[in-house]
Amino acid sequence: MDIFGALLMLRALALAPVSVIQPVSGCGLAILSVFSHFYLKEVMNIVDWVGITLAGFGTIGVGAGGEEQEAAALSIFHIPWLAFVVFILFIMLNGWLRIFKRNRREQEMMEYDVVEEIIYGLESGILFGMASVISKMGFLFLEQGFPKLLVPICIIISVCSSGTGFYYQTRGLKHGRAIVVSTCAAVASILTGVLAGMLALGERLPSAPKARLLLLLGWLLIIVGVILLVGSTKLVRFFRFSSHRFKNYGPRRSGTSRVREPSPTAVIQAATLNHLLSSSSKEKA
Repeated sequence: MDIFGALLMLRALALAPVSVIQPVSGCGLAILSVFSHFYLKEVMNIVDWVGITLAGFGTIGVGAGGEEQEAAALSIFHIPWLAFVVFILFIMLNGWLRIFKRNRREQEMMEYDVVEEIIYGLESGILFGMASVISKMGFLFLEQGFPKLLVPICIIISVCSSGTGFYYQTRGLKHGRAIVVSTCAAVASILTGVLAGMLALGERLPSAPKARLLLLLGWLLIIVGVILLVGSTKLVRFFRFSSHRFKNYGPRRSGTSRVREPSPTAVIQAATLNHLLSSSSKEKA
């Protein structure tokens, strides 16, 4: 299935820009979310579903905002430049991952933290996005009169990048939730494809105002969806704590007001005592 999907992806990249193809390929999140929830029995809270829905609509918006463009002039030195950028990103992500793993060992936590799922998803998504960009670069080299040997070279590099991406994704799926890892991988591949397509392949923002609005709105929905997905557990915990605190605050306040109110029994006893004292003083007189 992966090989068949890769062949379809190569065919799509030969016909359209990466900034259009890569976001549209992320629409499989809807199928994945339904599959992981109902078949794999993964527990998802309401914030997870909202984040996934926003990210899915964002991918559709980014894809719908794309338009066909003329290819810009390319240089063969773009490939090592992209490899250097990916290398720097992986150094930063792996350093972040080691910090969280060390904290997890110090706290003797056995379960995976959501940050580890996100990092593995981001790493695999970056590699998937770079694979698409490099494949598109090979087709553009062919169109611009470069040696035909560059096409299979770019495809081989793309296959190696995708294979490494599957390795990181499998590491995340081994202990983490499939929907979190795959969602982060899809979003990272979209952002990588769009950014690398604009910076390395010369793709531009749409000229039509409506298409540009759809593209920017899609980006916004993707960012908000990822933020909700990242902090879903903490957000749900915060809302539960706030509601629990609000419920406890009501009885405490009413209980305090009861203590401050004078007791009817105490008032009656005082009145009775005053009556007895006055009557006894009258008898003495």
